Amino acid sequence: MNSIDLAGRSAIVTGGAQGIGYAIAERLLASGAAVVLWDIDATLLAKAAATLSSEGIVDTGVVELTDEVSVAAATEAAIASRGRIDILVNNAGITGGNAPTWELAPEVWRRVIEVNLVAPYLVCRALVPHMIGNGYGRIINIASVAGKEGNPNASHYSASKAALIALTKSLGKELATKGVLVNAVSPAAAKTALFATMTQAHIDFMLAKIPMGRFVEVDEAAAMVAWLASEDCSFSTGAVFDLSGGRATY
Repeated sequence: MNSIDLAGRSAIVTGGAQGIGYAIAERLLASGAAVVLWDIDATLLAKAAATLSSEGIVDTGVVELTDEVSVAAATEAAIASRGRIDILVNNAGITGGNAPTWELAPEVWRRVIEVNLVAPYLVCRALVPHMIGNGYGRIINIASVAGKEGNPNASHYSASKAALIALTKSLGKELATKGVLVNAVSPAAAKTALFATMTQAHIDFMLAKIPMGRFVEVDEAAAMVAWLASEDCSFSTGAVFDLSGGRATY
């Protein structure tokens, strides 16, 4: 593992109790950062904190990310605990299952948009003024190759991730002179708990599209995020970093 210096930094990782979020938290801790895990699942959150606390400073918050009151309260608590927040990783997301667009229930479509797009907006809205005030920040949004290409039978997920990419570009431009950099990572699929919400046909489709012939490892996503969270990332903002094994490279 290459060394990245995040000593003295504090990070919030949403959806940090499992999967890519957990791997990101682990890598940030290994790089010297203190980490605040936000998740809706209190049981998984407690388990993650118990295993990660041996690696560094770990705080937690049970947060409904689509509710601005919950986000505001969690933000206030995180700043009070850590003093300042330097890094935000908007990782939490859901797939909403797989079906043709016209067969997806409106409530399912809306919930995917709420979790994957509205939640990152609300978290950024709460934390960006704090980062501006400090003159420093790194925001990393976990998008998806689906947001670049549009996966069939996943229009809700694809649309939410495409919109998250656009949010990244807009916010990056708005903050370009304020010391706060905003970038996105667009991974191909990783073998996480999200696979349980997908059909096998969809999983096979995603694998067949990857030239490397394998899924991304969560540690590979964490490594890219760690660099984007560092001071070494100093002239990239509003950018989307490919992590798709060659599937999409633009």
